[in-house]
Amino acid sequence: MNEFFRIDGEVLFRSFDSETLRIEPWGPDSIRVRAVRMGDVMTDNNWALSRKNASESQIKTENNTASLINGKIRAEVTAAGKLVFYNKKGDILLEEYARNRRDLFSKDCSALEIEGREFRSIPGGDYTLTARFESNPTEKLYGMGQYQQPYLDIKGCRLELAHRNSQASVPFVLSDSGYGFLWNNPAIGDVVFGKNVTEWKALSTTQLDYWITAGDTPAEIVESYADATGTVPMMPEYGLGFWQCKLRYQTQDELMEVAREYKRRKLPIDVIVVDFFHWPKQGDWKFDRDYWPDPDSMIAELKEMGIELMVSIWPTVDRESENYEIMRQRGLLVRTERGVRTTMEFQAPTVFFDPTNPESRDFVWGEAKKNYYDRGVSIFWLDEAEPEYTVYDFDNYRYHAGTNLRIGNLYPLYYAKTFFDGMQKEGQQNVVNLLRCAWAGSQKYGALVWSGDIASSFESMRNQLSAGLNMGIAGLPWWTTDIGGFHGGNPDDENFRELFARWFQWGTFCPVMRLHGDREPHQPQFGTTGGCKCLSGAANEVWSYGEKILEICTRYMELREKMRPYLRILMQQAHEKGTPVMRPLFYEFPEDKTSWLIEDEYMFGDSLLVAPVLEHGGVKRKIYLPAGASWKEYETGSVFDGGQFIEAEAPLESIPVFLRDGRNIFNL
Repeated sequence: MNEFFRIDGEVLFRSFDSETLRIEPWGPDSIRVRAVRMGDVMTDNNWALSRKNASESQIKTENNTASLINGKIRAEVTAAGKLVFYNKKGDILLEEYARNRRDLFSKDCSALEIEGREFRSIPGGDYTLTARFESNPTEKLYGMGQYQQPYLDIKGCRLELAHRNSQASVPFVLSDSGYGFLWNNPAIGDVVFGKNVTEWKALSTTQLDYWITAGDTPAEIVESYADATGTVPMMPEYGLGFWQCKLRYQTQDELMEVAREYKRRKLPIDVIVVDFFHWPKQGDWKFDRDYWPDPDSMIAELKEMGIELMVSIWPTVDRESENYEIMRQRGLLVRTERGVRTTMEFQAPTVFFDPTNPESRDFVWGEAKKNYYDRGVSIFWLDEAEPEYTVYDFDNYRYHAGTNLRIGNLYPLYYAKTFFDGMQKEGQQNVVNLLRCAWAGSQKYGALVWSGDIASSFESMRNQLSAGLNMGIAGLPWWTTDIGGFHGGNPDDENFRELFARWFQWGTFCPVMRLHGDREPHQPQFGTTGGCKCLSGAANEVWSYGEKILEICTRYMELREKMRPYLRILMQQAHEKGTPVMRPLFYEFPEDKTSWLIEDEYMFGDSLLVAPVLEHGGVKRKIYLPAGASWKEYETGSVFDGGQFIEAEAPLESIPVFLRDGRNIFNL
């Protein structure tokens, strides 16, 4: 065997100078790669990879090359250290980008001296890590989570590997070349999917860690990824219906009157939400009894009406909170490296609790359990999950598990875990909590992600469609938006009413149908103490937009009810295999080349094609119907052959929806 290679069971090592490279099978058709400089590869932390599943593999060495074969994927590494991945046909899936003099007779021989795996030392011990791969200029790439841009195909994009309000970095990418790639590193950084090179960068880390899988279809690749990182629980029945929310119900009486009005009007509703600042101080995690005097009777009456109550949780802790001093003394709060110890300033200077600390998780869950869960609240809105720093100086924050630069992207995952573990310990099986952010693997902790505080505009709505589809590809099948957008929008404005109707129609065909927003004009301040110092937006119930819009909303709420049997099937698929609920056309029709080009329509499950109206004044729209199926238009009953573009009518009252091969999912 070449002196550079070593085999230990099913693991292939390559060592040269100060680098140790570890290559091993990690689930069927999948390989995990780790590398370090000046030390041993760490194997005690899997980050997003929840488990190592069984696989059959073999290692071969020949001359100056070693290879690891695992089902449909083969990794080959040269004595010079270059890695190349192949599929079962021998086609290159992914190849490291290296330009140096080591391989004298290869195409990569170059005086540039660019490494495929570059560890650049940072004073103090960590490295800035860059991993480079050859770029296929015609390749199409999908996934990576949620970014506020309209592109479904992210080839050519530069994406920040960091979370912000409305941005969730989930570093898994699917290629139309037949592979999926997970950057298994929670460090702050960026990735560039360039025309000439793909470059992943972690600003502060000690180890290279990524996972790659090969598959014959997008579904096969996504299912392998879900098998490695975990799947969502089964969605409870209340997750299939309509959720009512606004910024914000200021009192118990106000919220109950809205719930009763839905019932008086015989409108379907499954969940109603107590939004933020229902508490005395941030970090108290309890109802302010001045405005919510009897939560027990409120929750009991809601349950009698068949409505679940979801309660907002923020990770912020006010210095005047009853919990601040004890949390500070016990080291349960995020630290700042310099300056005043403040991480967010909304309504008051606050510091985030540190969910990477198990003791901090136990403390926060204990408060939430005592003040909410034990009263009957079984859904939590875990807001500010990025977390949302007032200033995104990522180098200024330190967690129990490490610096923000090194592990900061783990915050939403551990935030979800805080409540998931606590609820499971109490015996709750199907846990679902609403979060504003996620990282790879968050799904296994019951994370339902929404797209953050987005603008109320058609342009923003278009961005959310790409965000939702790419989140599904990145392993987060539970996803939703604020119907109508979050920022602004006056219910009396006819232009906003149009946007609201279009968004409501589209929201019917999202994994969770949830109404929320900060409407204009703001209501007068109800109180001067506690949470009521925070203002509330205008009314945001379906009857707030006039009779015409109410008729549209009512029709689509009833349509959602008819889809419950179908939705149960989709949620079962998400639970068992990680299958996205919202799917790009190519997910169901990978052999249809045109389906890979369509970015403004999608499949809702395997049987329903949805084409939202995404522009002001739109009453018609061009639609592609994939080849390999016939398509029945829901509104007209007209049937079309697949493999063609059509122009469909789209009056304000409806959006185009097509049933695949005549399947009637509304009467299962």
